[in-house]
Amino acid sequence: MMTRPATLIALALATSSLASCGSSGGNEEPPLSEEALAAVTENPGAPTRALARAADDLFTYDGLGETRALVVYHGGRLAVERYAPGYDADTRFVSWSMAKTVTAIMIGMLVADGQLRLDAPAPVPRWQRTGDPRAEITLRHLLQMRAGLEHTEAGDPPQESSEVRMLFLDGRDDMADYATAQPLEAEPGAKFEYSSNTTVILADIAARALTDSKDPDIRRRAVSDYLKARLFDPLGMTSVVPEFDRAGTLIGGSLIHATARDWARLGELLRNKGSYRGEQLVPRGWVEEMVTPSPQSPHYGLQTWLNRPTGEEEHPLIPNRAPENAFSMIGHMGQYVFVSPSQKLTVVRLGHSDAPERRAMLQQVADIVELYPET
Repeated sequence: MMTRPATLIALALATSSLASCGSSGGNEEPPLSEEALAAVTENPGAPTRALARAADDLFTYDGLGETRALVVYHGGRLAVERYAPGYDADTRFVSWSMAKTVTAIMIGMLVADGQLRLDAPAPVPRWQRTGDPRAEITLRHLLQMRAGLEHTEAGDPPQESSEVRMLFLDGRDDMADYATAQPLEAEPGAKFEYSSNTTVILADIAARALTDSKDPDIRRRAVSDYLKARLFDPLGMTSVVPEFDRAGTLIGGSLIHATARDWARLGELLRNKGSYRGEQLVPRGWVEEMVTPSPQSPHYGLQTWLNRPTGEEEHPLIPNRAPENAFSMIGHMGQYVFVSPSQKLTVVRLGHSDAPERRAMLQQVADIVELYPET
């Protein structure tokens, strides 16, 4: 029979043993791999190990989909860069709807050039016929997704959606012709309805502002040369490959390809209100318009998503975990260029995630964002 002191000693040893087991039995995070640590640069603007951990989780956690590229800039300096196997710094990633923001930038430059007017009726010849109510649609309505044209972005079955029909079925050869032929379902300006077809109309307007020719090759070259000379080359976005339909219209709502670093360069340009190395590539006032909420949608500006609360449970960004002045380009299946000016931060995440995975993945991106204080 144990004496009392012996009993106390035994209990103390058992307690110590259990505590030791608990501390090494799964509560501690696994050690960071060399790959995770190597992805973070020197002086990244946030605690190195915490940043490496948050970035690593984005690539390794279950339920987030597949992260293929992550690039983080802070204060204009590269902070994190990492790729999944099979992808690297030279891989061109498809934009999907991130292209919409590029189209908005192009429209803004044409407005600044005096080629287009923001609040004038959109220069679409089909709509200018006497008695056509679509003549009331302005360029601003199109940019804010308030045109009022009949549209279904994601139908069931998918082949019945307006977007799929335009991109892949009966509208694919001349997408702008298909998009501009749609009747009104609401008064212009009265409601927000996200529409890839609307952005193709904007791309067609840009092409016609740059050339009178209907020749597809001339239209294609006019837009490509303009974007290259005015935006991509000055910014150092050397990897960009835009796609055009058979009529020579930029598929400006869906299909622009570029490396992760080049997408980050575009995000950084917007963070700096259109300025790059002392040169104002995009008018400062236009970038401010792009991130101003639409009257019909507080979380959408000009072809750009805003990190502002909507009162709805679902949100495409992270308004409860990042500043209200943050904004993002967003593309199908989880493409993001997230920009937070007050944190001097640009985060590019490219990959493949379905809807539930995107919700979880965004919270993991928020873990990275929250490591950076507002300044």
